[in-house]
Amino acid sequence: MRVGVYVDGFNLYYGARGVCGRSTAGWRWLDLRALALRLIASHSGWIGPFETRVVYCTARISGAGNASGQQDQDVYLRALRAAGSVDEIALGNCVSRVSTAPLATADARGRPVISHPCWPLMVQDGAGAPRPDARFMASVARREEKGSDVNVASHLLIDILERRVDAAIVVSNDSDLEFPIREARKRVPTGLVNPTKGFPAGRLNGNPAEGVGGHWWHRLIGEDLSAVQLPPRIGKLSRPDGW
Repeated sequence: MRVGVYVDGFNLYYGARGVCGRSTAGWRWLDLRALALRLIASHSGWIGPFETRVVYCTARISGAGNASGQQDQDVYLRALRAAGSVDEIALGNCVSRVSTAPLATADARGRPVISHPCWPLMVQDGAGAPRPDARFMASVARREEKGSDVNVASHLLIDILERRVDAAIVVSNDSDLEFPIREARKRVPTGLVNPTKGFPAGRLNGNPAEGVGGHWWHRLIGEDLSAVQLPPRIGKLSRPDGW
């Protein structure tokens, strides 16, 4: 059985960091092919043997604001290739921009709750009257990754339509992937792996029997990641400190 594995790299990284802890070592040096095989064996119910095609969709970190992060990422990408842990690395872009938005806090599900003035910090209008319905606006610098979700969707559907794979796994909790995943389920058994500790995106849920059937869902836990690390040294490449 040929299984295509499509990984949203930034969704996986930040999700795994939330699951394992930012300062915790032992989860970043991840063997993506070994992770896929572990998930297939534990959760899919699919019948082997299995041949995996792993597509890792990410973007280069800018060294301008994060030189050490860029160096560590470069080592990791080279290690994935050297270890045969991926078949293809599809690169998007990181862009820097200034965004303006109202101040907010997160509710229990991570949704924004807009902050409004209240004493002891109140906003007044020109006549000195309180304006508790006003909003605090903030202008912030942001770095955004662009293209990974499009690359995941494109590789997923192209591989299915060209019949390169008999089943698929998508590692992402990005609700923008609703349409390609729904189309994938019509054609091949599809596993959806939520790499975050939050609730799965509702738009990515479905019925295991819809389409061709054989679909499954899983939320990553720390053990899934720590159990499938690359060797500390791969040729001349070494796992970065703290990884």
